Amino acid sequence: MADALKQHFNADTVRGIAADIKRVFKEFDDRGFVRDAIRGLEALELTPRGGHVAAAMRKHLPSHVPDALRVLTRSLGPVHGESGLTGMAVFRYLPHAAFIRQYAIDHFDDAMAAQHALTQRFTAEWSIRPFLEALPDRTLAQLHHWASDASEHVRRLVSEGTRPRLPWASQLKAFIADPTPVLELLERLKDDPALYVRRSVANNLNDIAKDHPERVLEVAKRWLTDATEERRWIVSHALRSLVKRGHPQAMTLMGAGAVPKVRVSDVTVAPRRVVIGGKLRFSFRLASASRETQDLLVDFAVFFVKADKTRKPKVFKLRRLSLAPKESVVLSGLVNLMPLTTRKPYPGRHAIEARINGKAFHLTEFDVRAR
Repeated sequence: MADALKQHFNADTVRGIAADIKRVFKEFDDRGFVRDAIRGLEALELTPRGGHVAAAMRKHLPSHVPDALRVLTRSLGPVHGESGLTGMAVFRYLPHAAFIRQYAIDHFDDAMAAQHALTQRFTAEWSIRPFLEALPDRTLAQLHHWASDASEHVRRLVSEGTRPRLPWASQLKAFIADPTPVLELLERLKDDPALYVRRSVANNLNDIAKDHPERVLEVAKRWLTDATEERRWIVSHALRSLVKRGHPQAMTLMGAGAVPKVRVSDVTVAPRRVVIGGKLRFSFRLASASRETQDLLVDFAVFFVKADKTRKPKVFKLRRLSLAPKESVVLSGLVNLMPLTTRKPYPGRHAIEARINGKAFHLTEFDVRAR
């Protein structure tokens, strides 16, 4: 993904940015900007490319940062959903976010106005974080105001920008230590009409649960009182990491706290030997051994071999079901051995187990070979 984005953000992208700016700022030295922005660009990874182009912006835009921010804001295209850029094309605005992050910290009001516009075209979840770190009270006050903004993209920024452990971003250590300010914002967004925002709320709570499980469980229990289906979904998604770890209270809140009375049989896996980059599928039969209907949360864990030859489990969601007395079902899953930015597969003997209401059931093992 990162490599594809890096290749997409190239000299042609820089020329497009130059044309955008020239359209609204006639004095802009577009040729000089392009020359400086593409010099050394190919040697950089994706995020440094954004910072590199932002430095060229700083050189060729008005020296007064608020004036430069206004030029950048006027150069933006249509907002999401109004024939604007989509997919990887929105990364055209990566340097705009980098410019705010690198040069606008001393110009709070102008920076906030620029981020309000930017997040409706791309995202400001990375550029808002230095303001949360340097000016937490002022930035949190702005986010409380934005929590009722007409744009779902701005409301999502309130949640996504405050995630303590946002992937590919700097950690917000103050909120890792004490998530209270974040939880106060999420309270205002828990019944947001947009799924886009509610999913971000759930992801933020899932982040917080990694450091403060009891705080999140208290929130979840309170939110489930007279909850709508939409809010129930938020809680379910927010507790997913705790459920994968078999946390008893999280399992109970999800209605799957009882010890499962089941039998596992007829396990299949194909192929049993797979090369790195390949896939395999497994299945098993789950049969009730209870006289009552059981609510079951079924996940599966793959014990991936690490570089030091140890094995570490990665848990994946499989299915939630009600299993009647004497009923049985066949469940199946897919294991992907493609190298990812977050996980690199290694050769060795791997294992798979089912986790049913948090209880482990060994299924099978398989071998992974180098290409």
